[in-house]
Amino acid sequence: MQLRYCLAGLVLLVSGYCWSASQVQVVGLFPGAAVLSVDGQRKLVKEGGTGPGGVRVISVDRQGALLNVDGVERRYGLSREYSAGFAEPQVKTLSIARGIGGHYWVAGSVNGQTVQFLVDTGATSVALNEVHAGRLAIDYRVVGKPLQVSTASGISRGWKVMLDRVKIGDLEVLGVEAVVLEGGAPHEALLGMSFLGRVRWREEQGMLVLESKL
Repeated sequence: MQLRYCLAGLVLLVSGYCWSASQVQVVGLFPGAAVLSVDGQRKLVKEGGTGPGGVRVISVDRQGALLNVDGVERRYGLSREYSAGFAEPQVKTLSIARGIGGHYWVAGSVNGQTVQFLVDTGATSVALNEVHAGRLAIDYRVVGKPLQVSTASGISRGWKVMLDRVKIGDLEVLGVEAVVLEGGAPHEALLGMSFLGRVRWREEQGMLVLESKL
């Protein structure tokens, strides 16, 4: 009887491990970092760092990542997530009406925190000021790379950072490059090409139409 209970416990343990492993995916790859999806939680994790569920990123290359899951090291290739089982992914679309001054404004979020964006196709990346960064809990002076940025008012000091996720409407992009500028400029967060370049967009009849890429 004791043997039967022990075997049953072993089966449950093995089954539990397989279920845990089946929920771990690498859904994005960047130099020295990977975007992990663990039980539906997504996070950009650098090499040596730990993500959701205690999953640790050992190393990353162009094909995938070596992860430590439940104490076991295993290589995970880049995979695609599907929102409903194995159904084909659907194109997600967002239309933004032209606002005052001919600009496009849209409410979105950075790392789950609400942000009001001004769409700027002339900006190389998402641009934030230090007030935005403080509200979003981005410790840019520690995690960012210092650089100088040319703006309309001259040369400004900035820091290049990586945002875990940026979302507007149903369009979400993981691992988005951004620049945090010292001071109060830009007054509004700019949605630049580090986001726009990873979706499809076009202007038609006073609307900016954005679509996800499959």
